[in-house]
Amino acid sequence: MKTLPFYKNTYKTEDPKAVFDEFMSSLRYTISTWSFFVDWSKVKEKALRYNTELNLLNSLIGSTDIENEFIALCSKYPEVKKVLPLLIAIRHEKMVNMRVFDEIISEEFMALDVFSGNDSVKLLTFFVNSGLKSLFEDRSVKNLVDYVLGIEVGMDTNARKNRTGTAMEIIVEKLLKEYVNEKGYEYGIQMTPAKILERWNISVPSDKSERRFDFVVNVEGKLFMFEVNFYSGGGSKLKATAGEYIGLHKILADSGFNLIWITDGAGWKSDHLHLEEAFNKNDYIFNLSMLNKGILKELF
Repeated sequence: MKTLPFYKNTYKTEDPKAVFDEFMSSLRYTISTWSFFVDWSKVKEKALRYNTELNLLNSLIGSTDIENEFIALCSKYPEVKKVLPLLIAIRHEKMVNMRVFDEIISEEFMALDVFSGNDSVKLLTFFVNSGLKSLFEDRSVKNLVDYVLGIEVGMDTNARKNRTGTAMEIIVEKLLKEYVNEKGYEYGIQMTPAKILERWNISVPSDKSERRFDFVVNVEGKLFMFEVNFYSGGGSKLKATAGEYIGLHKILADSGFNLIWITDGAGWKSDHLHLEEAFNKNDYIFNLSMLNKGILKELF
């Protein structure tokens, strides 16, 4: 930890242990807004994208000759085939290369592009064995447009982790811009070493080829690299992250660059030892409370 007047002015101490205790005590349990739960605009857009195809398939619900009517519908309107995987909550692009193994379906079945081809036997095999035939036949679903809206809501929950990360970046960028714009400094978002070299003609070392710094601020030729994350839960990821940023800090510091790691979340309470190790070895580790109290002014 690099001693800053901020610690003495704000926490009345410059003792690393005391500062770390303040850091831990001010961790947030959540940064989630209401949009965290479901991104409704995205869900509705995806569901309504196939409104025509889904309404065509609605005609099969409750059919007494469903297999023949299904093949006839797919022959007349082949575009409906692309939405079939969605009805079992799988994106089309993932399904076409999927292989299924059981006594009935051979490996080669899913290796073929069933949904854009003209093999009615394989298409019907998928329709029956995936359970879609029963879904249509017993009227479990009344309207496929509403049904797919529900599927998209469920699939959207998988994106919650990304939304938390995005929310953290949005918060940090808002605070960062206030100070950067006030001073007239340049900054970039999601900057790779190659992008930094192209924009500012400054060569930055890195620990891995795919490294993307969440933010990079150029203070009159002196670069500050920011990494931002939020951990609401514990796990082995925390230890790996702390170790990663200890290593990255050393690589950058040895070449005269600054790494600022902004992290938060109650997940760190379950693994404070690895975070404290990084806190002692790295120059700058802040949380959102520190940013809100103005530590970035001192940093620049």
